[in-house]
Amino acid sequence: MDHGNSLLVAGVLTASLAFGSSLLFAADGTIMPPEKHELRHDRQEVRQDRHEVRLDRKEKRGDRRELKGDRRELYRDRRELRRDIKSGASQDEIARDVNEIRQDRGEIANNRAELKSDVKELKADKQGRRQDRREFRRDVKDALKN
Repeated sequence: MDHGNSLLVAGVLTASLAFGSSLLFAADGTIMPPEKHELRHDRQEVRQDRHEVRLDRKEKRGDRRELKGDRRELYRDRRELRRDIKSGASQDEIARDVNEIRQDRGEIANNRAELKSDVKELKADKQGRRQDRREFRRDVKDALKN
């Protein structure tokens, strides 16, 4: 019986040590409150970057539409100038048409420059979003390791 009791005590002691150590190891899988806060902040950054990228895309679409409209307007003004020249319109009318064409060309040049800057901004926003996602994944891994 003495041998049986010692085995029982050894089994209970081993089980309690195993249970106690499993609780310590279980703490490794949990994310502590400061880490949760950091992860939440990283998620917010990723969402904000995603939102900025969407807005930039919409703005880019609007700029492209504006460029297309200005090109149409330039085409119409050129056609009007040709008609005025053929019909023998006054010099004032022809000068007005030429000025409109110059103005349309300037607007098209401005729209192209705007579009280029929007593309650069969009690329920068996408890069920032990628960086934030990397940081978020790294923080999650670190939080689970600790």
